[in-house]
Amino acid sequence: MSFRKVVRQSKFRHVFGQPVKNDQCYEDIRVSRVTWDSTFCAVNPKFLAVIVEASGGGAFLVLPLSKTGRIDKAYPTVCGHTGPVLDIDWCPHNDEVIASGSEDCTVMVWQIPENGLTSPLTEPVVVLEGHTKRVGIIAWHPTARNVLLSAGCDNVVLIWNVGTAEELYRLDSLHPDLIYNVSWNHNGSLFCSACKDKSVRIIDPRRGTLMAEREKAHEGARPMRAIFLADGKVFTTGFSRMSERQLALWDPENLEEPMALQELDSSNGALLPFYDPDTSVVYVCGKGDSSIRYFEITEEPPYIHFLNTFTSKEPQRGMGSMPKRGLEVSKCEIARFYKLHERKCEPIVMTVPRKSDLFQDDLYPDTAGPEAALEAEEWVSGRDADPILISLREAYVPSKQRDLKISRRNVLSDSRPAAALGSSRLGAPAATTIAADATPSGSLTRAGEAGKLEEVMQELRALRALVKEQGERICRLEEQLGRMENGDA
Repeated sequence: MSFRKVVRQSKFRHVFGQPVKNDQCYEDIRVSRVTWDSTFCAVNPKFLAVIVEASGGGAFLVLPLSKTGRIDKAYPTVCGHTGPVLDIDWCPHNDEVIASGSEDCTVMVWQIPENGLTSPLTEPVVVLEGHTKRVGIIAWHPTARNVLLSAGCDNVVLIWNVGTAEELYRLDSLHPDLIYNVSWNHNGSLFCSACKDKSVRIIDPRRGTLMAEREKAHEGARPMRAIFLADGKVFTTGFSRMSERQLALWDPENLEEPMALQELDSSNGALLPFYDPDTSVVYVCGKGDSSIRYFEITEEPPYIHFLNTFTSKEPQRGMGSMPKRGLEVSKCEIARFYKLHERKCEPIVMTVPRKSDLFQDDLYPDTAGPEAALEAEEWVSGRDADPILISLREAYVPSKQRDLKISRRNVLSDSRPAAALGSSRLGAPAATTIAADATPSGSLTRAGEAGKLEEVMQELRALRALVKEQGERICRLEEQLGRMENGDA
């Protein structure tokens, strides 16, 4: 008699979510009330950004992660838009650069100072104008530097080279109705989109062609979402004809039938999926819900496996997800969400319970790092590359961020080499920058480092002498105390 395994084996079966203590939340943030189904929140290992209420325009707050507690009403914001901000996204290759889309039909890219804002930021590094209606979707390319996708209520998808402030591709005939969301695939060669006409499309942006399309992916009329998974499959959330919320998994090679379809419940908030390619876990948050459900995606049927639900009392207005390189590896943290309430932002930590304090390499395979695999010009020329991976074994220390550099293309001298385009700073000619970079400053740097080392060594010697002196003093006092106790003194 053979015994069938009743419970599926999975290292993520016992993942549990835990909100942080109150003093580690971000209090008194007036989260935006605009009616738009975006996450309203973006986070990276340095900063938390939240779209907030603003009178006479649009604004978002950028806080260093360490600035927890009550946020002063007068805290400076990023406030250059003339209409409400609808979507924000941190650049994956520079933790100090963020893009925003707004009802004023523009996309703006901002450089945040290294230590956060000390005064309101009103001047973007670059303004990208090309949409005729409000811009509700912003998505950076996962592997090519300075390539940004924007989608607006004009049903147009634009792809920009932020480094030269130029429009690379305009896709204006592929979506007949409002675009709900856009997601790049693993190497950025394709993207998928969910549209109000109930279709999920897979699009090659460089050719401007529709690679695959599934009509009525979900039959309900409410908003749906589609995201690419690491293996090229597409995961969607939406509603059935009876307004029940659904999850589905699709193979782009055959979109006739879903590989898996699950019904969840009959709530009416749009489901926002967050995907972790390293663990193949999808976290699903409903707007207005007070829970986060998580599922493991596997190669064998039924493909979508429910793991657990994190439940809290307060409904969520939006949600941000920390990239893998910003997590605390020593605590077996596999995800961290930033849940927006009406007046605060609350981090929620997802942990795999483990007894060992050693590095858990099965939980933390090499993950996408902050280095771009391609320059924008290489991607436009047809090259593709997977993300450059980094190990999380050593507590990851980010390299110094380089400023976002914009070089307006000069139509009179267009024969400049591509390298010069990418290396010129905003407001400075390329030649100046290259000359400055070529200055032999290595000897100065080494001299500075040697000076610092000598300072540290002197301080160490002084501390050793002080410790020795205090040790001798303690010995003398102990001897004196011993004599007093024996009645000698």
